[in-house]
Amino acid sequence: MEPVKNPVYRRRLLTHRIGISLSFLAMIVGIFFLLWILLTLFVKGINSLNTDMLTQMTPPPGADGGGLLNAIVGSVLMVGFATLFCTPVGILAGLYLAEYGEQNWFAQLTRFVTDIMLSAPSIVIGLFVYAMYVANINHFSGWAGSIAISLIAIPVIVRTTDNMLQLVPGNLREAAYALGAPRWKVAILVRLRAVKAGVITGILLAVARISGETAPLLFTALNNQFFNADMNKPMANLPVVIYQFAMSPYDNWRTLAWGGALIITFSVLSLNILSRTIFSQKIHG
Repeated sequence: MEPVKNPVYRRRLLTHRIGISLSFLAMIVGIFFLLWILLTLFVKGINSLNTDMLTQMTPPPGADGGGLLNAIVGSVLMVGFATLFCTPVGILAGLYLAEYGEQNWFAQLTRFVTDIMLSAPSIVIGLFVYAMYVANINHFSGWAGSIAISLIAIPVIVRTTDNMLQLVPGNLREAAYALGAPRWKVAILVRLRAVKAGVITGILLAVARISGETAPLLFTALNNQFFNADMNKPMANLPVVIYQFAMSPYDNWRTLAWGGALIITFSVLSLNILSRTIFSQKIHG
């Protein structure tokens, strides 16, 4: 019997086409809302972008003008220190899980805790840092905010590094062992180097996630209307400023909130695009 006239074949073909159509429709819906969000951000935020936003402090209630310099500097400092801390910790922990954690109870426990941390609400992490650090030193600080967002970023990097290292072919490791390379060199110079693109992607995903976190910073860094580069004091940051300004009754504050949201969104988007493009050229070059 010809396949076209076979009822089983026709039923499977119909199911296949329905599945493909639904998948395509879901993709279109997702892209539509993503573009809608980006377009709304661009339209409402582009008018507020000017030199004052990048050079002046956040204005007091009811005042005109002002900018987000103190919030931008605070966010850069806290995210920067968090990235410097969580990157080596996350990569080394992922390397340990992939290389030494095949039949290790401690590694299995670490994976379980990492999965829990990935799904934990960020406000819970903020409360934890508040109870363990802020309440003991009796003041908010940029260091507390950096610690809080580090705890959010580390599980992302650990899980991504672990998953990427599992994709390295076994014959590549065996060839390195056959040449007499010790296990730690195989792990770092062979396995980790082979998946460096995926590891960097995981780091970028972690940075993208913590760049917009608001809840942990409310309990740790709080906010500061004035410019402050001292990490041991309360520090302004873009997510908290956007939250406060967007909920305010002042038109000027709401305009600055749209501008801050635009800065965060397109900064993270540009970082991902630029990093993937440059790193892709290095791999294929």
